[in-house]
Amino acid sequence: MQGFLAAAVDPKQCLALIEAAAEKRPCPHCGGSRCHRCGQANGLQRYRCIGCRHSFNALTGTPLARLRLRDKWLPNLQCLIESRTVRAAAERVAVAKSTSFRWRHRFIAAVRQERRPRLSGIAESDEGGVLACKRAPLRRQRAELAETPTSPYHLESQKGSRHLDRPARKRGGKATRRGISREFDCILVARDRNRHTCDFVTGRGPVTARQLATHLLPVLAHDVLLVSDSAKAYEVFAKQAGVTHEAVNVQAGIRARGAVHIQGVNGWHRRFKTWLRRFNGVASRYLANYTGWQRVLDAAALTAPAHWLRVAVAPG
Repeated sequence: MQGFLAAAVDPKQCLALIEAAAEKRPCPHCGGSRCHRCGQANGLQRYRCIGCRHSFNALTGTPLARLRLRDKWLPNLQCLIESRTVRAAAERVAVAKSTSFRWRHRFIAAVRQERRPRLSGIAESDEGGVLACKRAPLRRQRAELAETPTSPYHLESQKGSRHLDRPARKRGGKATRRGISREFDCILVARDRNRHTCDFVTGRGPVTARQLATHLLPVLAHDVLLVSDSAKAYEVFAKQAGVTHEAVNVQAGIRARGAVHIQGVNGWHRRFKTWLRRFNGVASRYLANYTGWQRVLDAAALTAPAHWLRVAVAPG
């Protein structure tokens, strides 16, 4: 690892990776492909668009634009791969904690821009987790659901905010109401049997058929079989969208009917909640970045800092 860090401090290595990733990039202002070289600035080649006459470089229009200290980007990306905390990454890369935090969310936001996969075959979707006790009253089941490690519901958090719109909670606290209410952020995850995963933060409270149509419909193949729990929203969505749908009645204690189950997506939720604990709570406004971060790590497709940098500069 020391050898890697010694090589990564050379800014020319990072600049070369950026230029290679953005090769033949269209104009970020008008999308035109006819551009010519127009000098250099801060080590990066600049181009001028013949159509709109705007100039740009490889990072213009990306979340990485105007970030400095490029010689430390690759070591910082290694910290993302290792899921280090902000403080640990700042000490490792020798930057301020505020810089480490900014870089974390800029790089994750850049990687999240990559085109979402198309889910085909059998696709599982869940936003409600596994009920803890099939014989308990529904109200108690939903209360236990919000606390179980497999639940994708995340208690709303205003961590880091200077202006709270509610009384402060000590050490994260608990919801003031039982069950799944508007105090919880909902994470919707869809995953097919090829392990292609799509994640969405749909907002507060239980997911609705309209939200399912907004998020799920664009990523589902026309001949997909959608498997979910018995929530009414899925039935309504599938009927309106013309999607073949099978429901697993988890409330009745049914876990699977042959190949019809949602164990794959529930496993993703379980891994996400276990992984998230190391950060001691995350703010709701950054929750989509953390689900995207975990999705990239879980897929194990980007295993080196150079891979992350390539996707951040030229997603898709």
